[in-house]
Amino acid sequence: MDDVDLLVIGGGINGAGIARDAAGRGLRVILCEQHDLAAHTSSASSKLIHGGLRYLEQGELGLVRKALGEREVVRRQAPHLVHPLRFVLPWEPHLRPRWMLRIGLWLYDHLGRRSPAFPPSRGVDLQRDPLGHWLSATSRQAFSYADAQVDDARLVVLNALDAAQRGAQVQVGSRCIELRPVQGRWQAVLETCDGRRQSVTARAVANAAGPWAGGLLERMQARSGGSALRLVQGSHIVLRRPWPDDSACLLQQPDGRVVFLLPFAHDHLLVGTTDTDYHGDPARCSVLPSEVTYLCEAANRYLREPISPGDVVWQFAGIRPLLADPDPRAAKLSRDYRLQLQSDPAPALHVLGGKLTTYRVLAEEALARLRPALPQMGAAWTATGDPLPGSDWGDAAQACVRLRALAPWLPLDTARRWAAAYGSRSATLLRDVQGPEDLGEDFGAGLHAREVAFLRDHEWARSADDVLWRRSKLGLRLDAAQVARLQAWMEQR
Repeated sequence: MDDVDLLVIGGGINGAGIARDAAGRGLRVILCEQHDLAAHTSSASSKLIHGGLRYLEQGELGLVRKALGEREVVRRQAPHLVHPLRFVLPWEPHLRPRWMLRIGLWLYDHLGRRSPAFPPSRGVDLQRDPLGHWLSATSRQAFSYADAQVDDARLVVLNALDAAQRGAQVQVGSRCIELRPVQGRWQAVLETCDGRRQSVTARAVANAAGPWAGGLLERMQARSGGSALRLVQGSHIVLRRPWPDDSACLLQQPDGRVVFLLPFAHDHLLVGTTDTDYHGDPARCSVLPSEVTYLCEAANRYLREPISPGDVVWQFAGIRPLLADPDPRAAKLSRDYRLQLQSDPAPALHVLGGKLTTYRVLAEEALARLRPALPQMGAAWTATGDPLPGSDWGDAAQACVRLRALAPWLPLDTARRWAAAYGSRSATLLRDVQGPEDLGEDFGAGLHAREVAFLRDHEWARSADDVLWRRSKLGLRLDAAQVARLQAWMEQR
């Protein structure tokens, strides 16, 4: 039986962040995830590290201030993975008045710490801006502001990797099937995909199960009541990007919502998101045809060349666990979080709600709440401590230069992808590699056996989907035969 200080249930961004923070404070930690790291909500976001401009309209100034502060911290923690992004917000006089947008953007500029990486908002003449050529001729005026973009699933993996390097046990494909209090501690049984079981005794539990957190809370408190969470499906579609500019768009809609157009996977466009109440197993959600239609129509209100469902090359949906609220409009629900501490019958901390950007400060606050149960833990450290693995070479452009110097024979597209995904960890991937022949079988799009083995051995990848959709986005570039070959290769080893 393993005896640990903290059992973290859930391998999404909040669970991985809590495990990393706790391990860095000297606690003995096990993180268990029933599927893959970032298998659900944390790989189905809009891929943004942002304050949330639209949340100002809902009066959530505290959340926006906190998120804007974290935007710079997270960028500094993983500069190769998180990069600033220019947003263009076309002005439509029949939706929100110009003065309202100006005030909102002024607040957005001043609520967070000022940084050269995020220049202040300004007015834009779309007849002169490069992006204006691709937008409707009726869109003449706009505003621009800055936020940041990230590969959400890779951010989860890096936090889990750092937790493991600091001594945490990260167990992927491990489901908590039993959890009961015994003499002020928790006794858990973890079961792997192949049926092996492990008994764990933990002084405290962190319930970071995302959409499953509300149900686990009820089980652990041995009572039922009103649900603490409201599950809302957010769907995205992916198309070939029509313009070369790396800018993003924030598009106002007649129903009061906003829709993002975001650069994605080098030459694709990510369009999202929707807000649809969801009932059912969070692992089985899927994009609805009505959501695809909605997103196409939302984009077409602004695009010069319309898109259609037939242009969609990929789509994904995720379930956001939002704080329960009687407001019938899912889009109006708070994206803030609540940390619910349970002392009886044993210490537990339940993470309810939250957003990608605030994961680090959420983890820090979670450990502060658990300190009475774990008084031996060290001080908070993640705000100014060591950055995430791979950050040593700077941002993605700087990392690419370092990588090309190390392996000048590496194709430029592959070097750029490795630099953005692995940063300085690319040197480990290339250890003892003298040339392209040492990379092994090419499964397509520059994905070689050497990289797949690296992802399996160092990043817990167990299937083709883990590699193609969470550790990378190469699923957009491989055909069915190549995917089948990759899966067969992984099963043989």
